[in-house]
Amino acid sequence: QVQLVESGGGLVQPGGSLRLSCAASGRIFSVSAMGWYRQAPGKQREVVAGITTGGSTNYANSVKGRFTISRDNAKNTLYLQMNSLRPEDTAVYYCNAFAVNPRINSWGQGTQVTVSL
Repeated sequence: QVQLVESGGGLVQPGGSLRLSCAASGRIFSVSAMGWYRQAPGKQREVVAGITTGGSTNYANSVKGRFTISRDNAKNTLYLQMNSLRPEDTAVYYCNAFAVNPRINSWGQGTQVTVSL
């Protein structure tokens, strides 16, 4: 399996920026895609952004143009650069690693992002 540890969350004012990191270990060579999800209080977990091993990226409409997902393969680390943050971006952000064969669907413990004055 794959172990994931997120960091970089915190309190930021509207319009500010944060960069989340997700350090991966374990069967990283088997992972086909990684992504960031978030879950706000009382809401379902939703996808924020994803990236494949080939470097293809995709984003939720709500974050396009503001968030950027990237990965550093040498450091086994996934990033999410978040700019122009809004109060509605407040949530716990989770890192995910996925593969079909072998079956991998690993989650980190989450990191809190709060956007408020």
